[in-house]
Amino acid sequence: MICSTDATHNPDLRSWLESANQADTDFPIQNLPFGVFQTGMNGPRIGVAIGDQILDLAACTAAGVFQELPEPLQAACAAASLNPLMALGGAASLPLRHHLSQLLQVGATHPPADQILVPMAEAQLLLPATIGDYTDFYASIFHATNVGKLFRPDQPLLPNYKYVPIAYHGRASSIVVSGTTIKRPSGQQKPANASAPVFAPSQMLDYELEVGCFVGTGNELGQPIAIDRAEDHLFGICLVNDWSARDIQAWEYQPLGPFLSKSFATSIAPWVVTLEALAPFRGEAFARPADDPPSLPYLTSAMDQQCGAIHLTLEVWLSSAQMRQAHLPPLQVSHSSLQQLYWTLAQMLTHHSSNGCNLRTGDLFASGTVSGPEAGMQGCLLELTQRGSNPLVLPTGETRSFLAEGDEVILRGYCEREGYIRIGLGECRGQVISN
Repeated sequence: MICSTDATHNPDLRSWLESANQADTDFPIQNLPFGVFQTGMNGPRIGVAIGDQILDLAACTAAGVFQELPEPLQAACAAASLNPLMALGGAASLPLRHHLSQLLQVGATHPPADQILVPMAEAQLLLPATIGDYTDFYASIFHATNVGKLFRPDQPLLPNYKYVPIAYHGRASSIVVSGTTIKRPSGQQKPANASAPVFAPSQMLDYELEVGCFVGTGNELGQPIAIDRAEDHLFGICLVNDWSARDIQAWEYQPLGPFLSKSFATSIAPWVVTLEALAPFRGEAFARPADDPPSLPYLTSAMDQQCGAIHLTLEVWLSSAQMRQAHLPPLQVSHSSLQQLYWTLAQMLTHHSSNGCNLRTGDLFASGTVSGPEAGMQGCLLELTQRGSNPLVLPTGETRSFLAEGDEVILRGYCEREGYIRIGLGECRGQVISN
């Protein structure tokens, strides 16, 4: 578990790239998140976000920047996706982080900037990895309670919630990178007073504020991952919007859970912030009430309880077509903290593999909607508008119970702590269009 800091987190570090030293950047030299991009006729390649630029790792490899690193790591840096790098585990990603930090520091010897840097504004950002499987958890007790109250006022949480990290198996093929438009899905839904369902476009389209985690090294079929080793199998995190059609979901989720109400699209941010970068922002896991049952032994770890949480602030912003026409900025509609998850990343991964399920490099699992205990901390419109009964009012006077055509949802996330430089996860954007 990576909870201790090193020289790469030094708040006094400065880069020779001036945009990386600006206070409002998500990508200072202390961050160094990985992604995949392409430009012009060049194919996909790995990049590292630094300020308003992308460090082209394939160009760095060609220029001999990584010749001191082991050959497998050099080959991974020249790959077209993050999967080879993820598969090498922390034993490779940590030395690479140190090498990149030294390369980008003020005073470092480096190839000409125009040979190894690409302006972010000129690049097409792609999915960072080949994602074989996607699992979505339900790890926020505040979200689970808020939603439960809408449908089961007398018993918001089902008896198993505080014992088992609940999840469903999502659809990897419909995961899209930030900026991809989201077509309004159609499906079966049953109006409240109707005797039979209809097939029609969803009228209750919603976003879900989530954080995803990529699996680095996998496990063999039949070999569970012990919780004290769980983070050895994790590479990094990114923002996730698991779009949901609530009217389709309400009709289909019994008795087996979400299906077509979720599988039409899941957006992820293009940048993956590594666990090494997050070390200064780790802390004690969510403090459960004294009368909650203890976790079962396979989900219990003193180390995970001590530093299994991530102090990551999450935000949802909304911009309607009418707002953009009036040149109005996006409206922040909610905020929450990943630290308040009931289950840690290590517990989620351990439970996922506990039956012997084999996780593979590049697999993605997400937290589920991250909500907080107070007003303004709801991670989706279902909670925020009380299933549409208390609509959100936009600066134009428009109201929203659920999303309308032209609405753009923007997720943002950042970590900050006194004594360290703020780092961000970038943005995860998606605009709704008609089907």
